[in-house]
Amino acid sequence: MIVRLKGTDLRFPPVEFASPEGLLAVGGDLRPERLLEAYRHGIFPWYNEDQPILWWSPDPRAVLFPSKLHVPRSLRRTLRRNRFSITLDTNFRAVIEGCAGRRPQYPDGGTWITPEMITAYTRLHELGYAHSAEAWLEGTLVGGIYGVAIGGAFFAESMFASVDDASKAALVALVRHLESWSFDLIDCQQDSPHVRRFGAEEIPRRDFIALLSEAVKRPDRLGPWAFDAA
Repeated sequence: MIVRLKGTDLRFPPVEFASPEGLLAVGGDLRPERLLEAYRHGIFPWYNEDQPILWWSPDPRAVLFPSKLHVPRSLRRTLRRNRFSITLDTNFRAVIEGCAGRRPQYPDGGTWITPEMITAYTRLHELGYAHSAEAWLEGTLVGGIYGVAIGGAFFAESMFASVDDASKAALVALVRHLESWSFDLIDCQQDSPHVRRFGAEEIPRRDFIALLSEAVKRPDRLGPWAFDAA
């Protein structure tokens, strides 16, 4: 049963109400309080500009446990050359706009990252909940990844690269840093060959929700983030 969200009520229906495809609710808004409430319960927005806001909680769920990160051999060679300089929370807006721009798999642009979503997640970044990892080459931003962190859970949203391996280098650096901070899980949302390549696995939604409910009880690491000196 798909629920239509109305008014200022931030509550979502139980995720078990989602359709077989994972669609749970329609409508509402992208205010920070609603977004954080959604993520805490394993729900995320995903929609196109010509649609109302759609809220999803798929079953099964793709999850990357930081300690299980796999770095493909070819990427390991790139990382050993230290080709990219990686930073955290240096230019969040540029990263999310890069993710919304033209890419080979989205020649017309990443239309699901609407201007409304860019504004909403930039606000989450300003509040310390949304974060980016940036890859730089000779002083130019060439790739990155952004997502939302609550407690010991990181919800990866999207990544982009204008140079081969740039976003992958940012991802590896971010995951390794999250492991050093003892994060419990990285939510990859939907399964794909790309996330599988880095060690992500599918788990039943009920297991994901159980892990998530414990992870979000941990103290938040509000931003801006930076790599530890070590």
